[in-house]
Amino acid sequence: MTAMNSQAQLFTTLAQTQVRLTKNMDRKLSAHGISLSEFLVLHQLSDTPEQVMSRVALAEAIGLTASGVTRLLNPMEKNHLVEKEKNSRDARVSLVKLTETGQTIYQEALVSFNHSAEMVAQGLTSSQVNQLIGLFGKLK
Repeated sequence: MTAMNSQAQLFTTLAQTQVRLTKNMDRKLSAHGISLSEFLVLHQLSDTPEQVMSRVALAEAIGLTASGVTRLLNPMEKNHLVEKEKNSRDARVSLVKLTETGQTIYQEALVSFNHSAEMVAQGLTSSQVNQLIGLFGKLK
């Protein structure tokens, strides 16, 4: 039987950590009626000019497929967090716009998100946090 090399152990540890952190953040954000994936959509839209993105760009930004982001956006549209917007230059491009309700929910959820993120990193110095950010950015 072949043992895992250190890179495989790193991958396994990262995957397990990601699952644990996602579950924890989903629980915290559920108080605002959204999941972590929905929060990431709201964050991306809130962070763009005019709070509008194409579905394809949004999917790329949050790490989902185009069909995955469409499935995620459908209930968000029903809950008035986002809305479809027509692209005046190309009718084939589907745009997503953050609504006023979505912006309000995002701002409220951001407080919980920031607090939870602080709790996750409470045992680390700001230098260690920055070092981790740099190291994770190098992973392919």
